[in-house]
Amino acid sequence: MTNREMDFTGGEILYFNKPLDWTSFDLVNKFRYKLSRKLNVKKIKVGHAGTLDPKATGVMILCTGKATKRIDEFQSAAKEYVASIKLGETTPSFDLEKEVDRTYPVDHITCETVKEALAKFTGEIRQVPPVFSACKIGGKRAYELARKGEDAPLKAKTLVIDAIELLACTLPVIQIRVTCSKGTYIRALARDIGEALHSGAHLIALQRTRIGSVTLDMCMSPDHMDDYLKNIILK
Repeated sequence: MTNREMDFTGGEILYFNKPLDWTSFDLVNKFRYKLSRKLNVKKIKVGHAGTLDPKATGVMILCTGKATKRIDEFQSAAKEYVASIKLGETTPSFDLEKEVDRTYPVDHITCETVKEALAKFTGEIRQVPPVFSACKIGGKRAYELARKGEDAPLKAKTLVIDAIELLACTLPVIQIRVTCSKGTYIRALARDIGEALHSGAHLIALQRTRIGSVTLDMCMSPDHMDDYLKNIILK
């Protein structure tokens, strides 16, 4: 643990490895609660720099106090993900949050055709966000409308995918590493890869491995929050 003096009101930046099935707000709220007790204050400003879906794990940057002004800076940084995608099946959420709703043929897909399809998604692309997302439509979150069964038409957005690397190909499952810009939905990328292969696809695992220069090995498990706060020195 650190012996550096910490000033959470003045602003500190912390790196966490978000667990599976936690929302981003779960992580923020848990740390804010424990930090407030440590500081013996009712409120302390804590925010995160980039949402992760409940079914995703990995790097999350938390900013406290005046350091929350740097959230936009971190959100704009390049991000890296490792994603496992199952071909031949789709879900409404494009991941494991929802049950499989349709199946598609996969016999025509080879590892070579997967590589050819992935090459189409590097550079500047247009991507329609998932309906189960936090994008706003008429002042409401898309996922709020989707969960009510209401139409949630979303417009395509321009983004940049710097690189896609095929890490493993054990059909019908593939694993890829993606380096991309702010605003990229890896769930939507999985959907589009499935369509490019004339099939369907959805995420079965997702881990964010980097935000800017912050890598997964620099991140703290939430299980260690208590020990961390116990050992810090406050200014």
